[in-house]
Amino acid sequence: MTQTGIPYIHMRGGTSKGPYFRREDLPEDLDTLSQVLISAVGSGHALNIDGIGGGAAVTTKVAMLSKSTDDWADVDYFFAQVSVEDQLVDYKPTCGNILSGVGPAAIEMGLITPAQDVTEVRIHAVNTGARVVAKIQTPGGRLTYEGDTEIAGSPGTSAPIQLSFMGVVGAATGKFLPTGNLRDTFDGIDVTCMDVAMPIVIARAEDFGLTGYESAEDLDANTDFFARFEAIRIKAGERMGMGDVSKSVTPKFGLLAPAKDGGSIAVRYFMPWKTHPTMAVTGAQCLASCALTPGTVSDGLIARPNENPAELVLEHASGTIEVLVDFSNENGFSLNSAGLVRTARKLADGKVYVPTSVWPGQGERP
Repeated sequence: MTQTGIPYIHMRGGTSKGPYFRREDLPEDLDTLSQVLISAVGSGHALNIDGIGGGAAVTTKVAMLSKSTDDWADVDYFFAQVSVEDQLVDYKPTCGNILSGVGPAAIEMGLITPAQDVTEVRIHAVNTGARVVAKIQTPGGRLTYEGDTEIAGSPGTSAPIQLSFMGVVGAATGKFLPTGNLRDTFDGIDVTCMDVAMPIVIARAEDFGLTGYESAEDLDANTDFFARFEAIRIKAGERMGMGDVSKSVTPKFGLLAPAKDGGSIAVRYFMPWKTHPTMAVTGAQCLASCALTPGTVSDGLIARPNENPAELVLEHASGTIEVLVDFSNENGFSLNSAGLVRTARKLADGKVYVPTSVWPGQGERP
């Protein structure tokens, strides 16, 4: 036998997709695990032609699930971002879109027994420590993917998955404002460095000579802009206490501009070396929190709502995403929770194969 077969479910989660594994079916040590994931995805080729990746950062993501060791949670969700071409694996971030598929995948894997009509799954995001409650549609105790909910960036409609994020402030750095400032300046550009669900360096589009309404394709073609913001991102990452981030996908980078299509604010989000075609769930929470916080680079770009919880509509490159933010401004902005609605769909299941030279496996599998 020259290949090792690993059970998996291929799922779309929100506007991303990738393989979902049981953690116990993979190597324990991270070095071997990384080589397995690189091989499975096919990292090292622009089309991931020798793996199941899709040739884009939103299609080379991996979820690994297990019964939770956290007393609060039902499921531990360990995330890996595999690069498309560089044969790198980053375990620092998490992904909220892929998280959208964790509840259904856990039910499919037998980690969770569905309840009647709606099944609540408490998820511990291992990478960042975040706690998320997912409500999954299980009418009559049976998992369904069919429904009337539509999300920008994914065609058709599916069953809604309601996500409530808690404990996401300072998830990566331990601080809401990792530099201690509402604004910092790098290379002459004002930015807000914020850590809510995902650490992001946030700037105003106009400060780069952009409108903030450019398409993902137009932004990707703007190599001068990418070079400018990458230099800022690296300097900001060090100031945020994250060390050398030149080979890490965190902190991400985001742009803000006034809304133009009836939303609350326009945003663009970077992964960071490519423009996100839609919007990351984690990124949406951080950008929404920045938009609500006085003194940040969002000042003058948004008419901040008075009600709490506040519903913010972020206009992104493919449409909009709504974030329901429960917050307090009594002693500066503080986030209680953020809620979003996503969808997911099972695409395939079976085994994905890697050469035994990469990993001989853990014996015969059923």
